[in-house]
Amino acid sequence: MNSNNVKIQLPDNKKKLLLHSCCAPCSGDIMLRLKESGIDYTVYFYNPNIHPSKEYIFRKEENMLFAEKNNIPFIDADYNPKQWFNLTKGMEWNPERGTRCSACFDMRFTNTAEYAYKNNFDIFSSTLGISRWKNFDQINKSGIYAASKYKNISYWTFNWRKENGSKRMLDVSKHENFYMQEYCGCIYSLRDTNIWRERNNKPKIVIGKNYYSYSDKKTSDN
Repeated sequence: MNSNNVKIQLPDNKKKLLLHSCCAPCSGDIMLRLKESGIDYTVYFYNPNIHPSKEYIFRKEENMLFAEKNNIPFIDADYNPKQWFNLTKGMEWNPERGTRCSACFDMRFTNTAEYAYKNNFDIFSSTLGISRWKNFDQINKSGIYAASKYKNISYWTFNWRKENGSKRMLDVSKHENFYMQEYCGCIYSLRDTNIWRERNNKPKIVIGKNYYSYSDKKTSDN
């Protein structure tokens, strides 16, 4: 599936990109665009915020399989939820896009920047910015902060929503029959989403149930 005919280039003569990915739906179109543009890159999956572990496995394995399908290098980083919970202690009731999210982005991007520095990447970016539920400026601020900790590493603030990026993200997700993420990923987002659903007479989220295309290709035992 061709995602877009417009080729993109790394900024400032950078040569090797480490792409932090949060899930297959957010990263699918981006991964295809980078590949079609001939950019040398590797996907880096580091998301200790995702909870419960069943949800984490769904997201990671699907992202990994899509990378394998397209012959794209994929790094399966450490899953350390205890460290994430310690980091966000006291922020349990902060709103989405608040200080808890900034702390979460800082943690994930600092880890990504460190890996980039130690493994000969000169730039990194994240698929998080394609989601309309995220604050793009907040994400970029955390990325730039993380990059500042390591010599000769920069954060690419490319706006993946440009050129109908959000629409193509959904198109790729439907084409690939991706698992549908119905909350940000952390336990507090799951809690708040279910509170909203209950107030609006909607069923609570069931982990592993919904996909972008409901064919017989994928099923769930839930």
